[in-house]
Formats: sequence, structure tokens, C-alpha cells
Amino acid sequence: MKYKENILVINEGGIYESMAHAGSHTLSGDEPEELGGKNKGPTAHQYILTALGMCVAITLRMYAERKGWDMQKVEVELNMEKGIVEDKESTIIYKKLKFKGDLDEKQIERLKFIAEKCPVHRTLSGPVYFREFEKMES
Repeated sequence: MKYKENILVINEGGIYESMAHAGSHTLSGDEPEELGGKNKGPTAHQYILTALGMCVAITLRMYAERKGWDMQKVEVELNMEKGIVEDKESTIIYKKLKFKGDLDEKQIERLKFIAEKCPVHRTLSGPVYFREFEKMES
């Protein structure tokens, strides 16, 4: 699936608080006070987890509806930390899924499998390449 997303982030000297513009939506991000910020919004890493959690929840909702399964609610809890995996410093994301509804164990196992197929999960799993697409104007 090809897709293209665009977001503009602006920091106008308000210490670390930055505003992100995504289409018609505006989001605020900041750092906690103990890191010199004013805690006026989630951190960038919290936004990464938010994007992943929302994508997982939406993907599972779409799948359950398509299958006609009684998934009344899904909760996606995520934690992220730095650690060592296969002798390399890595980012580790822990995921816990909770379901409410009339789902049997086979359906729950299938939903756990499908959770890893959401587009954001695939993006974070890489490979991801960074390119500069134009010089910024002063």
C-alpha cells in the first residue's frame, strides 16, 4: 500500500513546547519539567506510542467487524524502554492487549497476531530511511 503523510512541527522559542499541524488538527508536544520543559503536552516518545496504540486498536476493530466478532472493547497498553537485544542497544516496546466481548481463545490469539500487522507497527519494524526533501528557508 502506498501512502504519503505530511506533518509540520513548529517551535517558536517556547523552551521545548512545539506545535504539530497535521491536516486540520493541531497537537502540542513538550518535555516534562524535570527535563527542562513545561509539561504542556505529551513527549515525542509518547506520541510514537500513541500512534502505535491507535493504529493497533483501529486495525483490530476493523478486523473484528469484518469477521462479525463480538469485540466490544479493546485496550492497548504500551511501554517503551532502551535495552540490549541480541548484543545491540535497542528500543523495546512492550504491548498488552485487553479485550471485552464474547471472544473465544482462538479469536483472541488471532487478534494478537493481527495487532502486529497494523501499518504503524510495520513502519516501526523498519526498515525506515530518512531523506531531506528540501532545504528550509530562513
